[in-house]
Amino acid sequence: MTTHSPHSAADEGVPVSVRIRERLKAAHRRFHANDNIADFIRPGELEQLLDEVQGKIAGVLESLVIDTESDHNTQDTARRVAKMYLHEVFKGRYARIPAVTEFPNVERLNELMIVGPVTVRSACSHHFCPIIGKLWIGVMPNEHSNLIGLSKYARLAEWIMSRPQIQEEAVTQVADLLQEKMQPDGLAIVMEADHFCMQWRGVKDMGSKMVNSVMRGAFLKDANLRREFLALLNQRRD
Repeated sequence: MTTHSPHSAADEGVPVSVRIRERLKAAHRRFHANDNIADFIRPGELEQLLDEVQGKIAGVLESLVIDTESDHNTQDTARRVAKMYLHEVFKGRYARIPAVTEFPNVERLNELMIVGPVTVRSACSHHFCPIIGKLWIGVMPNEHSNLIGLSKYARLAEWIMSRPQIQEEAVTQVADLLQEKMQPDGLAIVMEADHFCMQWRGVKDMGSKMVNSVMRGAFLKDANLRREFLALLNQRRD
């Protein structure tokens, strides 16, 4: 069996981030902070990207005048930070969507379902400070809807949230993904989160939270359904 190198001879000496970026540009694909770019990363390139990011982080530490040679606490910080970004807090940019088993709505369920609270973790794309909060999902299925397992809501939400985000866009991305997967009559998402860019820096207000929602289909059109969802959600938050 013939094996293919992840890059050609012409790519030698070209940083892997440049090669990935050029593929994205050639395909006219956006690569904003909260976009997934997994389709443009070839086998072996994520490991190369890890090495590249490590080197860049080491340069940041040097510019911050941190002696990483004699300070035992920071000797391996550049590697740890690079791994954290690529494999943990921003992995939703570089990993493909998790496998989700979908089931037909055999029993033709058409009653309100609420999932949550789902704990979500992200980082704001303005300062890379943590965003930690909870997500509630309301679904009004129809006989043609695909149903997914309870844990899969959390996996899909994590895939979206594990990118530099702003909360308003993140909630919309979660809604778009679930709408595509399930095709329900109605979909509602509510997120409440602490933003460390307010708590750790800036105004340093420890009490502020951000709450926002997305309503689709029946939740948008039917005020009674919307009130039922919000009332049940509030009971679970108390």
